[in-house]
Amino acid sequence: MVSPQVQAYLDNVSSYIWGMFFLIPLLVGTGLYLTFRLRGLQFRKLGKALKLAVLKRKGADDDAGDISQFQALATAMAATVGTGNIVGVSTAIAIGGPGALVWMWVTGILGMATKYAECFLAVRFRTTDSKGEKSGGPQYYLERGIKGPFGKILGLSFAIFAVIACFGIGNMTQGNSIAENLNNTWSMPHWLTGVLLALFTLIVLVGGIKSIGRVSASIVPAMVVLYLVAQTIVLIFHFDAIPAAFVTIFTDAFTGTSAVGGFAGAAVMLIVQTGVARGLFSNESGLGSAAMAAAAAKTSHPTQQGLVQMTQTFIDTIIMVSFTGVMLVVTGVWQTPDADGNQISPALMVGEAFNTVLPGTSGFWLVSICVLLFASTTIIGWSYYGERNVERLFGRRGVMPFRVIFSVVVYFGCTVELVAVWTFSDIANGLMALPNLIGLIVLSGLVARETKHYLENDPQLNAGHDEVEKFMAGRPGWADWKAGDVIGSSRTLTGRVPSKRLNDSDGPEGSSGVGSAVH
Repeated sequence: MVSPQVQAYLDNVSSYIWGMFFLIPLLVGTGLYLTFRLRGLQFRKLGKALKLAVLKRKGADDDAGDISQFQALATAMAATVGTGNIVGVSTAIAIGGPGALVWMWVTGILGMATKYAECFLAVRFRTTDSKGEKSGGPQYYLERGIKGPFGKILGLSFAIFAVIACFGIGNMTQGNSIAENLNNTWSMPHWLTGVLLALFTLIVLVGGIKSIGRVSASIVPAMVVLYLVAQTIVLIFHFDAIPAAFVTIFTDAFTGTSAVGGFAGAAVMLIVQTGVARGLFSNESGLGSAAMAAAAAKTSHPTQQGLVQMTQTFIDTIIMVSFTGVMLVVTGVWQTPDADGNQISPALMVGEAFNTVLPGTSGFWLVSICVLLFASTTIIGWSYYGERNVERLFGRRGVMPFRVIFSVVVYFGCTVELVAVWTFSDIANGLMALPNLIGLIVLSGLVARETKHYLENDPQLNAGHDEVEKFMAGRPGWADWKAGDVIGSSRTLTGRVPSKRLNDSDGPEGSSGVGSAVH
């Protein structure tokens, strides 16, 4: 149990990190800057990216990688589509009003460019560990892409913060959400939920990324469809209220509103802060997390997987978050008081919205099932993120002990109170995002130039392995990327000595000489 003084200190730190003068402008600014540098890639190529991700689903058989493109996307979706899509949206609306949804959309739209860039870089600078598995993400591309001690400091900082964060956002908080929902709905003991969930996690983790990819690809599509179908039914029953709901959402985004028993005349700054913070909590754009899943994909070029992973933010925020937010507004539950006249708990809002259409209290049953699916897949997705950073810090020998410890911590997450853990998770997430966002700005010239070259040669995203090899042959940095297939390269950070150094001369950001695989 954390003392009130410690909790107050953690709350202050979290408020500063996620305040309007620190991480939020950096997140939004980075998304805007990358959108400009990539010439609105998320608008120009979204349709083709969705086709590549959902219909094509996998790269060529001779592409290097551990899992298919779709499995990499599903793993990132598994880690991202969690309680943030249920409780996170409810909390944003409870604190900031319906207008917070607009700022979640802004975060999602700009975040698509950010997600593309970080996943592009993850594949571009990925390595192969001593067991032959791909390893990539900010912990590598920050160090490999940015020369000198600055890149090393950024990369190691990210790795340390990611290991810490994975036990919070990706473990204890998710397990606690599952245990609380199962106990409230079906009176299932917390300890029993903890034991079963810990065993499930360990069984999946022992199989490594291929096991995680298979489980994610099986569960994620089904759970997304289940949740969206249920919400669609509610929206159909409240169809006549949808136009007014959108008016309320857009008006409130710039004026503020009042929630019953909650707050009066909320400042626009609070609405923006809440929407952006919960938007990132939902889609993780800028956090660098999904980049680690992207690095494991079988793909012919970093641009291909970057576009595939970009669709994750679209599905998560523009589709799933929108459905949840609009449903809460059209049903009016965001203004519904509880028995004491206070604003209804955010944790109960979605269930109450379902109950406006479904018989009895079956809405809470449905939410419990969704939380179970969402949070359990988040756990296995984030376990992989933690594992890859443990591998970066301690080598392959640290992976199996981490898997066991991570699974045991799941049990404790289900059985103890976690007020401080939630706050600490927010802090750790912010500290993860900080070095990653700095690195994305520095490396933006590389991303923009290589993306432009690829799309000029494959505008329809139809090129296979051999076609990509033809138009990339002799391209600076191409041989260095393929050198990431060298076994053990993730520990030595060398791969092979590059024949041509990749210098980024595209604008002032390129003056740092990014792109070398050797320090």
